[in-house]
Amino acid sequence: SASSICDLPTGGKMALSKDTKSFTKITLDESEMPTQWYNIIPDLPSPPPPPLHPGTHQPVGPADLAPLFPMDLILQEVSTDSYIDIPGEVLDVYRTWRPSPLFRARRLEKLLDTPAHIYYKYEGVSPSGSHKTNTSVPQAYYNKKAGIKKLTTETGAGQWGTALAFACSLFDLECEVWQVGGSYDLKPYRRLMMEVFGAVVHRSPSQLTEAGRKLAMDPKNKSGSLGIAISEAVEAAVADPTIAYALGSVLNHVLMHQTIIGEEALKQMAKVGETPDLLVGCTGGGSNFAGLSFPFMREKMKGKMNPEIRAVEPASCPSLTRGTYAYDFGDTAGMTPLMKMHTLGHDFIPDPIHAGGLRYHGMAPLVSHIYELGMMTATTVGQKECFAAAVQFARTEGIVPAPEPTHAIAVAIQEALKAKETGEEKVILTALCGHGHFDLAAYDQFLNGEMVDSVLTDKDFEAALAALPVM
Repeated sequence: SASSICDLPTGGKMALSKDTKSFTKITLDESEMPTQWYNIIPDLPSPPPPPLHPGTHQPVGPADLAPLFPMDLILQEVSTDSYIDIPGEVLDVYRTWRPSPLFRARRLEKLLDTPAHIYYKYEGVSPSGSHKTNTSVPQAYYNKKAGIKKLTTETGAGQWGTALAFACSLFDLECEVWQVGGSYDLKPYRRLMMEVFGAVVHRSPSQLTEAGRKLAMDPKNKSGSLGIAISEAVEAAVADPTIAYALGSVLNHVLMHQTIIGEEALKQMAKVGETPDLLVGCTGGGSNFAGLSFPFMREKMKGKMNPEIRAVEPASCPSLTRGTYAYDFGDTAGMTPLMKMHTLGHDFIPDPIHAGGLRYHGMAPLVSHIYELGMMTATTVGQKECFAAAVQFARTEGIVPAPEPTHAIAVAIQEALKAKETGEEKVILTALCGHGHFDLAAYDQFLNGEMVDSVLTDKDFEAALAALPVM
């Protein structure tokens, strides 16, 4: 029960608090799990710009995407329906860990001595340890339904690769993963977890693809990037009609699959009678942020609540706050359609920060469009502040966060301390999108004082931005 035991008077009976705001862990019954994904596009004031064919610069159609994705996912990508039913087979797998818990960070609040209420939706309970399983399962399901035999993909921190390897094992699909070089070197246990689930994992850039061989010739690409790994996985997929490609973020259908996070969080916040004043999420490609925030944006557009919605990105890869809103390739080699997004340029190679899942040169086109509409704000944080916040969180809440969500935790702590100064009882909601059990080498560097922050000037972006496609 979420009820708390109150102090007992001598000789009295145990009493249970009926104050729902005393809850620390807020759960949903399995019957309360959402059965539809939410598509925010029909509710927006204007639709996002369409992806364009890189050769003709005309909007891409289903035929252009068919070499990479099954038709069910293509139709979801361009859907104008506000809700998409989740297939029964996918719901059956979701029930393994969903609904995921929502926690109030009471011990962290006490440490900060803040009147703010801090809530976090914990996605680390999934089999892969992150939110990525919310989309890997339906992607594997739809590909199996379409007769695909094998999926290729990229992975940065290893969370997406692990999630897809797990999903492929459930639906009897082969899985081949190109892991960003810096992550491959620093996180051998992530690679091993993918291999336990049956995936074949390569260090990217590799010598297995034309894109990899070409890009590996430049020393600056040694540590790799998500853009390079995407190029390799796409090249491998288009070579065989029985192989398809799966992307863990950025695309509309991926963001939509993640909205089960926000839909559950809405129900859980309602149970404790609170609505967020600030919703904050880390952003790399945008799926975790979109998954939590889009259902709350819907309620905000309806006038039912009015939270500030803020994205937090690494200072070393600030696509929203320092990038250009323009059409660009989603990969480094220029094999994908052109997407209108906030970008640092597809040639930009971020520093090998520990939050490997946020090392992407662009932001999801849909998140970028919503940012342009003024429906959200964005900020950056350096990794030393992130890990300091993560250690505070771990020592109070008992969960070691993955490096990616530490960005949102850092901002949540900033805002809680501001509330302490003003005395405001602010409600803050964030998504703890995964645990950091395979990221302890990064914590070791931080605890030993060996971690450094990247300091970027505008000059660091000039070359990559100058190479944007000419429209």
